[in-house]
Amino acid sequence: MATFVKYNTFVADLAGKVHDLLGTGGSTADTCKVMLSNTAPNVSTHTVRADVTELSTANGYTSGGASVANVGTNSAGTFTLTGTDVVWTASGGSVGPFQYVILYNDTSTSDSLIGYWARDAAVTLADGDTFTTDFGASILTHV
Repeated sequence: MATFVKYNTFVADLAGKVHDLLGTGGSTADTCKVMLSNTAPNVSTHTVRADVTELSTANGYTSGGASVANVGTNSAGTFTLTGTDVVWTASGGSVGPFQYVILYNDTSTSDSLIGYWARDAAVTLADGDTFTTDFGASILTHV
């Protein structure tokens, strides 16, 4: 995938206890999801999922996106968020166009935005085509 870009609000939200990506205090870690959009994110003004124009539910894509089954770890002062790749398959028609894969916290009250990845150009999945969000070794690392 492309380079991860965090929303400005993400750092403030971490400090303000909006995100629990480690599952601290005996709780379960917050659920992160990815969704698809064809509208450029604004890292300065977008703070919650409702600020983003998302693809509509159709042909294999469901509004709200999909869970990344995230796991957060902290080792020697470095936080790492990992998750499973998400695969969308167009079925019964096309999905898209979309250019942005947006990560957000589905557990927070307002679905707080975390970051996004941008493709070089918009893509439309034809019936039967798949798109995989390949996170590699980690979704994000913060030192």
